[in-house]
Amino acid sequence: MVDGCYSFWQGAAIALTQKLVMIIDEQLKLSYSCKKPSGEDACGTSSSGCTSEKSSSAVDYAKFGFDFIQRSNQIGPLFHNIALQQYILLCAQVLEGGLRDKPGKNRDHYHSCYCLSGLSVSQYSATTDSDSCPLPQHVLGPYSNLLEPIHPLYNVVLDKYHTAYEFFSQE
Repeated sequence: MVDGCYSFWQGAAIALTQKLVMIIDEQLKLSYSCKKPSGEDACGTSSSGCTSEKSSSAVDYAKFGFDFIQRSNQIGPLFHNIALQQYILLCAQVLEGGLRDKPGKNRDHYHSCYCLSGLSVSQYSATTDSDSCPLPQHVLGPYSNLLEPIHPLYNVVLDKYHTAYEFFSQE
């Protein structure tokens, strides 16, 4: 690892990929479940049949982050989540408090924030249900090391994200 904050930048990107796999799988199943009309070309550019039905469904971007985090994770971690926690706790942690980008550097607020976010992402990367806690074997050290889950897209604690979502979605 080049820098402790990469634990979040790269860890969250992989966590997002884990959830995107399910979305892509659902979309592929939908596209292959439609039968192509005989008049449609190989690119699906016909104005009749499944392609016109699919194009009429619009994405609600205001709910995208909310719907996204509610999705389950069926494929498990795509990185070694314990090794990432080891790097953060053993190499980036400063005994007097705070976190740093790498050994030999000073602690700072920026790296403390993103290292803690990376630690949270790595702890929750193996959970299959968005409402469940990680199993003890996915948390390095005692279970009291478990952090609050964060939203990997917005980098805020999930409870705060839900509060903000509810507030801003009121009309």
